[in-house]
Amino acid sequence: MNKLVIALCAFAMLTAASCDGSGSKATADKKFPRKNILWFDATANFKRFSYKDSVIYYLKKSKDAGVTDVVIDVKPITGEVLYPSKIAPVMQDWDGFKKTENFDLLTVCIEEGHKLGLVVHASTNVFVAGHNFFDRGVVYSDSTKRSWASLNNTPDGLKPITSIKKKYSSMLNPVRRDVQEYELSILKELIGMYPKLDGIILDRVRYDGIEADFSNESREAYEKYAGHKVANFPDDIYKYEKEGDKPVRKEGVEFKKWVEFRAKVISDFIWEARKELKAINPKISYGDYTGSWYPTYYEVGVNWASKEINAKDYFDQATPEYNKFGYAEALDLYTSGCYYYEVDKSESKHIDKNNKERTEAGQHKGTADFYTVEGSNELAVKLMNGKAPMYGGLYVDQYNGHPEQFVRAMKMCQKKSDGVMIFDIVHIINNNWWNELKEGFKN
Repeated sequence: MNKLVIALCAFAMLTAASCDGSGSKATADKKFPRKNILWFDATANFKRFSYKDSVIYYLKKSKDAGVTDVVIDVKPITGEVLYPSKIAPVMQDWDGFKKTENFDLLTVCIEEGHKLGLVVHASTNVFVAGHNFFDRGVVYSDSTKRSWASLNNTPDGLKPITSIKKKYSSMLNPVRRDVQEYELSILKELIGMYPKLDGIILDRVRYDGIEADFSNESREAYEKYAGHKVANFPDDIYKYEKEGDKPVRKEGVEFKKWVEFRAKVISDFIWEARKELKAINPKISYGDYTGSWYPTYYEVGVNWASKEINAKDYFDQATPEYNKFGYAEALDLYTSGCYYYEVDKSESKHIDKNNKERTEAGQHKGTADFYTVEGSNELAVKLMNGKAPMYGGLYVDQYNGHPEQFVRAMKMCQKKSDGVMIFDIVHIINNNWWNELKEGFKN
């Protein structure tokens, strides 16, 4: 009996050690590699990284600060690319600056990064091909691709996203096969051109938001999936009704099935892209970058959780079939934007949701625990369910003027996930926060 009691106690202690307070799988067992990731945005750093010596300088600065992995953005939201593609247009200028030095940014990052011991990933913005603020990009310059832009169901009726100038990203319609094939061709070209690249991280593999996409192509694809015609489109998905002077979205009879359908579209693409890219380079790390606000992330058509997670536990719009379209199992790396100023869960009670600006796609106002760095990390790790490493992502500009809060947020990501992803190096440079970066990377 004493041996049995001792054994049960030992098992209980091991079980407790494998979970954090939220019940999510902890990462203290070092199942996944610890990483300190730093993102290099394409347009924000375009001029700075148009000079080879500058690229090498900042790779060294990053390494000295404790960075283990760099992510080089080579396909910004315009749909142009920063490498010599034969498919996508190559970005030669940005914000009045024209590149003059002739060198391949990604080749330099790979070669010089590897000399320093850095792991080098490339990132691409997938279902987007234009910048609405500048009327620039593939959907603006290529007449054959203008119809690819999302058609949004707004309070003012159906509108192409290129006409909605408050939105800076000209998002595409992910359901279209020609869009999918075009984006896959760019990804395959990229992986084939750079065999020494360590990883690829996909960004914006999603819909624009709940308003997208209401084109004829989407209606036909949905009706085929649902197995019936939609009697009143788009009202049976949702419609707007006035409450006072404010239009309010009212869900229709098809809404939940529509949510499920959109999740399948994105999940299918994630799995297809993995298969195609691994066929070219089986060793490539296949990653994804999304927002952390899972209870509302269905609005952009994405279920980044494990298939074993019951989404109904997190939001009412989930159907039983929705769980099948989780894609954590497809990933080798996942980074989640834990984009909140408040660090500890205890700080959530101080959030004034009436004054809190949250403008990322699908992001709502609120004071739940997951609206903090700690809570969002815990939730993301739990939803990954041990299928892929999760690296908590921080948007540096949210801590502008508060370097101590930035360091606290970094340390929280280190504590609650497999490491930290910093977006973006431009803010570290502009704030001269290299010492803060180094401090935050310390375990």
